[in-house]
Amino acid sequence: MEKVKLAIVYYSATGTNYQLSQWAAEAAREFGAEVKVLKIPELAPQQAIEANPAWKEHYEATKNDPEVSLDDLDWADAYIFSFPTRYGNLPSQLKQFIDTTGGLWFQGKLANKVVSAMTSAQNPHGGQESTLLAFYVTMFHWGAIIAAPGYTSNVIYGAGGNPYGTSVSANGQGFQEGTREAVFHQAQRTVQVAKWIKQGKAGDQPV
Repeated sequence: MEKVKLAIVYYSATGTNYQLSQWAAEAAREFGAEVKVLKIPELAPQQAIEANPAWKEHYEATKNDPEVSLDDLDWADAYIFSFPTRYGNLPSQLKQFIDTTGGLWFQGKLANKVVSAMTSAQNPHGGQESTLLAFYVTMFHWGAIIAAPGYTSNVIYGAGGNPYGTSVSANGQGFQEGTREAVFHQAQRTVQVAKWIKQGKAGDQPV
């Protein structure tokens, strides 16, 4: 069977979700997936970016990295999204991109894709759970198959134990010990579920 094709789509202002995405890509490739790491385009005004040194540094460091397109969503068997919370909800950059996917949705091209998500906030109770749940509501509309980590491994407790997806505190103190392992488990679980779906579809017989 051909490899699972995984698109890792991230939005990151200062680099936290970029790092989560890099770990997810490493894990998925180790597990045999074909991976694209793609960023959500920045919508914030340059003035706002310039006012935050960490934001400016990350923006400059990744300005030539590939941006996600609708073709990438069509290409992939599975997606991992990584993005920060904004008041317990999605950042506008991600929401704007999702709002462009109506054509794919109408054609049924987002149905049965395997999806998982990760997020961050400044503090441990900064809206991570509500952000992931809000994101998954859209995935239900797509007809996607959600592959959240749940409590399928003890390693998720190393990142706080969020069953909806790896979530971290982006407080400038670095990552909690065990975060990388939690991301690895979530990414490899996503690829595994996608393999099962892909195998099942390949074995379908016409009725």
